[in-house]
Amino acid sequence: MLLAIDTSAGTAVAAVAADGRVLSRRATPDTRRHAEVIGPFLDEVLAEATDAAPDEGLDGVVAGIGPGPFTGLRVGIAAARAVAIARSVPLLPVPSHDAVALELVEGGVAAGRFCVVTDARRREVAVTEYAAALPVPTVVVPARLELRVGFAPDAGVALYEVAEIPAVHLAHVAAARLAAGIAFPTPQPLYLRAPDVTMPTGAKRVTS
Repeated sequence: MLLAIDTSAGTAVAAVAADGRVLSRRATPDTRRHAEVIGPFLDEVLAEATDAAPDEGLDGVVAGIGPGPFTGLRVGIAAARAVAIARSVPLLPVPSHDAVALELVEGGVAAGRFCVVTDARRREVAVTEYAAALPVPTVVVPARLELRVGFAPDAGVALYEVAEIPAVHLAHVAAARLAAGIAFPTPQPLYLRAPDVTMPTGAKRVTS
């Protein structure tokens, strides 16, 4: 069984059995209450998963690593690390947009080259383009406020803007990587934006 956690947009938690069955899931699009809901979501999902599949143990914790804002991402990744350490199971980092891409492809919505777009705040959007090559996430600044996405891909490349990351498909991405023997990325959050706080460049001048 894999437990998947993502807080790069709203908060999403899901438990998925080894055969791909969804044992339990919880999600909210609220982007301001990650810390408040993550604990109850984990308790409920793990309890329901244990009841639904009492013979399945936890084999790994999947952490959505973004792209996303600093405050949200650190809540989910910290929670995933804590559960992985407490249960002595591997931490499996997965880029959050990969879950959306898999959901779109499996649902027959997207094919070929396409872009997954999420809100990066401050009038910016996080964009990952998917094709035969590996996806590369970037931050794109909208050119005009009235544009819904503000990102113009090459001709023929579809845009899919989403407000939530599907934790179930995050687990499916991790399971596919494990089955194929593909290495996971380092568990570093994809902030994409430089921090607001910077180190001082010199001593402050003090006057009396």
